[in-house]
Amino acid sequence: MYGRRSAGPRRVLLTGWFSFRDGEATAGDVLALLRVEEVLRAAGMAYDVVWSPGFRPRALHFDEVRPGDYSHLVFVCGPLHGPQVEELHRRFAHCVRIAVGTSVIDPGGAAVTGFHRVLARDAPGGEPTEDLAARAPAVPARPVVGVILTHGQQEYGPLRRHAQVADRVTRWLAGKDCARLELETRLDTRDWHLSATPAQVQSVLARLDLVVTDRLHGLVLALRVGTPVLAVDPVAGGAKVTAQARACGWPALLAAELVDERRLERWWDWCLTSGRVAARQARDAFREGRAPDGADRLVELLTPRAG
Repeated sequence: MYGRRSAGPRRVLLTGWFSFRDGEATAGDVLALLRVEEVLRAAGMAYDVVWSPGFRPRALHFDEVRPGDYSHLVFVCGPLHGPQVEELHRRFAHCVRIAVGTSVIDPGGAAVTGFHRVLARDAPGGEPTEDLAARAPAVPARPVVGVILTHGQQEYGPLRRHAQVADRVTRWLAGKDCARLELETRLDTRDWHLSATPAQVQSVLARLDLVVTDRLHGLVLALRVGTPVLAVDPVAGGAKVTAQARACGWPALLAAELVDERRLERWWDWCLTSGRVAARQARDAFREGRAPDGADRLVELLTPRAG
């Protein structure tokens, strides 16, 4: 819900840092807003929400707001400081201005004193209250998707389609209602951003609903823990990702030349349904060693033959 346009003598405009053109929308701020909306709806109070055009381009923006249409302005969550908040007091001087669920840093600052009432979550000398996000309406869980893409592999020369694949896949993922985690299979014992051991990588992959990758080991490591994989081979004509998917009997694979929204959607749906079972079957096959690998053959080569 982006908020409602409404009619009547009392109209409330809900604002926050998520409203400013150069502001920042955080998950906590938006959940706090949902809590306030819930309370206002229960009380039968009409309201609108103003959003940053950079965050929600098709919603109500400050450029479209007529201050005279509102009797009250409510600022939700975040710190009360800075010229953007102070400008609200000037522009909506005729409104009753209330801040709720906010942090007060300087009680004497103009951003704070411009409000008629401040229902702070924390302020100097005051008892803190629970953040509004804590009691926000429940939101449904979304698929958690690990994204493992490579921009290297220069050895494939003119056959490389890595940039095109990454662009198409990430633009498509940006429109999916899911939680995205950009991951890396590279290990480093000094960089805290990266895992230091394979066990750490696998611990993350095992907790995901899906992995989207153009890397061979993105495919294999996810299947090792039973997580379905939407794999893309970034090399024209197919290379090691295609070969490995074939070796593992994994069907959710796209060639670099065939990456489009329709095919991505098809395999996305499969991975989140039938693919769950298929991934667990692949994991079990790995554990049981049903097919010989290169290490098995290596032992044969290293074992002296009698005679």
